[in-house]
This record gives sequence, structure tokens and C-alpha cells, in this order.
Amino acid sequence: MKPKILITYRIPREGIRELEEKFDVIYPEKEEFTPADIEKRIVDCDAVLSVFIRPVTAELMARAPKLKIIANFGVGYNNIDVAEATRRGIAVCNTPNAVTEPTAEMALGLMLATMRRIAETDRNLRTNPDFQWGMMRNLGFGLTGKTLGIIGMGRIGRALARRAVASGMEIIYNNRNRLDASLEKPLNATYVSMDELLERSDVISVNTPLTEETRHLLGEKGMQKMKDGVFMVNTARGPVIDEKMLVKYLRNGKIAGAGLDVFEEEPKITKELFEMENVVLTPHNATGTIETRIETAREASQNIIGFFSGRKDISIVNPEIFA
Repeated sequence: MKPKILITYRIPREGIRELEEKFDVIYPEKEEFTPADIEKRIVDCDAVLSVFIRPVTAELMARAPKLKIIANFGVGYNNIDVAEATRRGIAVCNTPNAVTEPTAEMALGLMLATMRRIAETDRNLRTNPDFQWGMMRNLGFGLTGKTLGIIGMGRIGRALARRAVASGMEIIYNNRNRLDASLEKPLNATYVSMDELLERSDVISVNTPLTEETRHLLGEKGMQKMKDGVFMVNTARGPVIDEKMLVKYLRNGKIAGAGLDVFEEEPKITKELFEMENVVLTPHNATGTIETRIETAREASQNIIGFFSGRKDISIVNPEIFA
């Protein structure tokens, strides 16, 4: 009997063809399964391919005694109770490879859109009949010569650094652990303390996972340490930034602008952000390309296929279950 796999969202079938050939796959006919659908269908499943908008809680796991692996569609996995999964011996996997380049592209895009006022001037050209052109009007800031502080120098942080170096930026970073010199050297990247990063950066990009330690990592205390006129970009997870404090420091000019793809209480967005011309908002869409969605589905599928083949070289976030 083939293992039964529950796919909670209608992800591209091009990426799950091999999975459908080898397993008994439950795939939604509509856009997604509701929470009630998932609770009902997961009972006799061996694996679930989950998405970040649907939590996989301890209560849900308790309904699935056969569950052996949770393969998340995406690099973030804060929608999953990893501690409970580990306690139950359930593997939790993510897809770090497929999302790296598109997320770095979005971070650079938000940086450019905010600093060069691309979104703001586009909006005004379309909607404001009194909008004025002029050589000394609508001026922004360039990237060349600016210092980019990257918080979280994993795959995405390094991919962003490559793009920023090509734009003439200086790279400083803070990470849980310092990178090997072989990774720092091609990027001419310098490891610094968090305080130094906040004090020196012209632009700060958040690329760290959301954990209890990183929740509100950038709050009032951190924002007070930032250079006047700093720009901020977040393509990681919304709660890493205290959104209320962000509004406060955008209003007083300490922070010159922000490009945000993620928010503290998605899909709810702090209303003041909508009113600010110097803020660019996107709907948690950093990985939103056709190619990426297909490749993410394929990577999540390969995690499941590899797991049931007895392989341990999968993208697992709780490898201690193999001990």
C-alpha cells in the first residue's frame, strides 16, 4: 500500500508529478483545503505537504497517528510546531533552495523602489493631476557607495549581497555565526556586532528566520541606534520588526523609508503604513514567480520522496529525529 500524502494547497502539479506517480496523493480540487478539511483528511495520512498560511499544530498532529513527515512549501516553518513534531518523531522539512534567488531579487527590488521613489512617483503620475516634474523634484538616493547591513547571512542574505556588491554597495552583516572567510571574501563582506550594523548601515535588510530570539529584534531600542535617514527592507518574517515602532520612526524621519513584503499580523497591515508615501508594500510575494512556485513544489516533493526512500540528505530542520 502506497503512503498517503495530503497536499493542503493547490500548488503547481508540474512540481509534484513524481510524487503523484509514487504515492497516494490527496490534492485539493479548489484553491485549498479548509482547516476542517485538513483535520478530517489528515487522520490516515503518512505525510503532509503544508503551506505557511495553514498552521500544523500539536492538536493537528494528534489527529494523525501515522504522520511521519511534514514537508513545508517554503523556507520558513514558523507555521509548524517543530518541538511537538520532534517529540513525536515526525520529520519537518523546508525548501531553502528554490526560494533563495527570487527572495534576494525582491529585497533588491524593494530597496530600489523605496530609495529611488519608483513606486511613489508611479503612483503620483497615475493619480495626482497636480504632480510636478522637475530636475530638483522627486529626488531619491542611489545604491552606489551605500553601506548595506544584512541581518541573517544565510543563503538569501548572501544572494542579496552578491546583487548589492554588483550595485557598488559595501556589505556588513550580523549572523548567529560568522561566515567562513571563503564565503566572506567574494562578497567583501565584514562581520560586525548588531549594534555596529545598526549604527553604520545606510540600508538594513532583514533576512533572518523568525524565532523567539528574533521576534521584535528590531524594536524601539534598536531603531534608536540606527543612523538618521536609514532605509529598511524586510523579506523575512513580519514580527522580526516591531511594526508600531517602525511607524513611529518613519513618522519622525529617523527611518527614511521602508520596503516591506511581510507584516507582523498578516494579512492585516498596520493602517498607518498605507498612508506613507515612503513605504513600499508587497503581499508576502518575494517568491511569487511561476518558476519558483513550480520548483518549490518539486523541492517539497523531493523531501517526501527522499524521506520514504530512507535518505537523510533532505532539507530537514529537526535532524535529531534520526538519532
